[in-house]
Amino acid sequence: MIIKLENLVKIYDTGAVKLKALKEINLEIEKTEYVAIMGASGSGKSTLMNVLGCLDKLTDGKYYLDGVDISSLDDNSLADIRNKKIGFVFQAFNLLPKLTAIANVELPMMYAGVSKREREKKAKWALDRVGLSHRLHHKPNEMSGGQKQRVAIARALVNDPSIILADEPTGNLDSISSEEIMEIFQQLNDEGVTIVMVTHELDIAMHTKRTIVFKDGAIISDNPVERRTIVGGKK
Repeated sequence: MIIKLENLVKIYDTGAVKLKALKEINLEIEKTEYVAIMGASGSGKSTLMNVLGCLDKLTDGKYYLDGVDISSLDDNSLADIRNKKIGFVFQAFNLLPKLTAIANVELPMMYAGVSKREREKKAKWALDRVGLSHRLHHKPNEMSGGQKQRVAIARALVNDPSIILADEPTGNLDSISSEEIMEIFQQLNDEGVTIVMVTHELDIAMHTKRTIVFKDGAIISDNPVERRTIVGGKK
């Protein structure tokens, strides 16, 4: 099991009011699963992703990631977990504009203390895996939105994370680029990569294998995707 949540609670305390953003969440996600998290704005899905990504601490309950009790870790340990066990893919790409594609992909490995030679080797491998071996030395302003997201996916892969967390990864893309990105995610999942994705688009969620819907900080449905759409028309 890659993720286990036990009675997880997240409360935001503004002083004047306490907002219970997540209410006693119990959830298990197995290795190699491909999960979509859905729900309206304010439903708790983004808060959940922040907790799963160790970007925000839970208020109560337990969170186990790959067998590690995240809820008991200090800030330095959480930063280490983020870099080594979690690959992030964001809607806004979060690439550094002055760096080339290969330099952006190398960044997580720099923080992990990987040698320059190994960084370059793994970054080239990751960019080739997402079909960008011909764009190694291009900067973000020289690439399309879809290509920027491919760089972001490559960056998420280089430290061999236990899980990839994708927050609205197609939100800034046109429909063709969105399908191309989803095809990459499908291929990665077919190769054994665990992916948890937040999306508000049902057609994007239909590419996954399981859909969890949030409302008012609680899970209201958790079901397998009956028909998984594959690019190219196969089912």
